[in-house]
Amino acid sequence: MKNSLIILAFFAVGVALGISQKLPDMMMKTDFSMFALYGLMFLVGIGIGADRKSWLVMRKMKLKIFLVPLGVILGTMAGTAIISLLLPELKLKEVLAVGAGFGYYSLSSLLITEISGAELGVIALLSNIMREVFTLLATPLLVQYFGKLAGIGSAGATSMDTTLPVITRFSGKEWSIISVFSGIVLTLLVPVFVTFILKFF
Repeated sequence: MKNSLIILAFFAVGVALGISQKLPDMMMKTDFSMFALYGLMFLVGIGIGADRKSWLVMRKMKLKIFLVPLGVILGTMAGTAIISLLLPELKLKEVLAVGAGFGYYSLSSLLITEISGAELGVIALLSNIMREVFTLLATPLLVQYFGKLAGIGSAGATSMDTTLPVITRFSGKEWSIISVFSGIVLTLLVPVFVTFILKFF
């Protein structure tokens, strides 16, 4: 929990500095977060490549590895369907489409905005950002109480990038490849699910 609070504190300070507009223009206009992400991915990649246990897990699971993203999809769709009962102002397909972003807020919000308008696009952006932030903060507790796959399931599509470091730390390096695999599959499926749900559901 201490690490999660540190992450939250850094996030809060960043938001406060961004709102204050007191940072140099170079910092405001340059997306340094991408460089930080590249650095994290590089370091995590070294850790995975050097850990033979990670590859043994892949060999052991074989086709069962597909059950991980499948479980995330089924859980997300079931959860959003239940939540839709509490949101009568939104149609079921709209709530399902927001959930089908699987945490990939940038792509899903753009697709939803293009198909259904800016209002639903903003909802998609905020809800999927919240999913990512929740995973970053809650993964230690999720792993402790629900098992090694809990963080991966919570992360959705972000399990291959932004939430991968925290998943690796608390689930173990041997689960990193499964996390990346699940994130890649979900990322590829986001445009398919969002478009299908909004246009044909």
